[in-house]
Amino acid sequence: MDKIPVVAIVGTFDSKGEEHLFLKNRIEKLGLKTLTVNVGTQNPIPFEVSHDLYALMKKNGNLDDSNRDKAIHSMIHESTQLIKQLYREGKIHAMISAGGGSGTHLCSSIMRKLPLGVPKVMVSTVASRDMKHTVATKDITMIHSVVDLLGVNSISGIVLDKAAAAVCGMTLSQWRPDSDKRCIALSFFGFITKSAEAVKKALEKLGYEVIPFHANGTGGMAMEELASEGYFHGILDLATHELADALMDGYCGGIGPGRFEPPPGKQIPRLVTPGGLDCAVLEFTRQHIPEEYRDRKVFFYDFRSAIRLTREESRVLAEQLSDKLNKDISNVRVLVPTRGWSEADKEGGSLFDPETNAYLVKIFKDKLDKRIQLEEIDMHINDPAFAQIAANLMDRMVKDRE
Repeated sequence: MDKIPVVAIVGTFDSKGEEHLFLKNRIEKLGLKTLTVNVGTQNPIPFEVSHDLYALMKKNGNLDDSNRDKAIHSMIHESTQLIKQLYREGKIHAMISAGGGSGTHLCSSIMRKLPLGVPKVMVSTVASRDMKHTVATKDITMIHSVVDLLGVNSISGIVLDKAAAAVCGMTLSQWRPDSDKRCIALSFFGFITKSAEAVKKALEKLGYEVIPFHANGTGGMAMEELASEGYFHGILDLATHELADALMDGYCGGIGPGRFEPPPGKQIPRLVTPGGLDCAVLEFTRQHIPEEYRDRKVFFYDFRSAIRLTREESRVLAEQLSDKLNKDISNVRVLVPTRGWSEADKEGGSLFDPETNAYLVKIFKDKLDKRIQLEEIDMHINDPAFAQIAANLMDRMVKDRE
């Protein structure tokens, strides 16, 4: 960087002022500049900051601190607009915060609005809990404070100092990709790893960079978000499994309504296969099979197990997927391997059920817009030859779009 980077220190200075001023001091000691933003919603603060949103919003009548929930909601809105503007204007290059439950919720909500690659460090008293909704699809670094944050002491000071060093290191990092290759997003999960590896290799031979996403709910949504931001020239949705787990409340569920739908404002070719639509992955072992699944075909994996989907469940998935793909008929193609859709869904495999697969495909064909090309291939999804066909088709779709 030609100029000294600026780290935005954003937090509830009314309750965590000492901690944030400590971060400011340590970051500046390491040679970077800082910009402080108070997003507290309870009380005035006794010291100056670069932007005191509490004072500003109280003055403008935009903050009702008698209602905590509404106050936090209003503060998230105002602070997000400010941080996005400061970033667009090149006035900040990273963000760090420290907080308890409310502070973590508030400041991570702001962080999620910053683009990929902008350093985001959150020191939190609740970082050891389930952070999937806090981090969501973003590259936020969560650091557990270990002790509660009530001023700076010999333990919290160590954690805060390391966090300051971390955000400085991230901000000063200079690596940039040296490739100008076209990028293909590739979704996959464990049961179709062989196919994903072969597809990646084939696409790379065709001159593409392949960006893989674990189809675990969050991964699929992250792929969709980055597609909407213009990162990709094509999407090869090898794994549509997230739909199955969303239906069955499985391990890879948690997708939002935008999954498999056209990225807003973008024309991106998407090749779709039914990878993993044969099963749902649930958290149980062979020693503890839930009563409702004891009559099903089961593939025991590790602490998770995959259950074979029924015809009715397959019908629902076929209708859901066709409804989504029909929203982007000019950019979508479908490739169906007829000999199985996962490592357990093959001849001799524990989930093999070609009749149910064929039923899903029949419903899917009936519901899919006839202008969307669907090709069936007499292969298993993990066959190397299928991967080559998929890669070639993806290449052709990208070139046709260009």
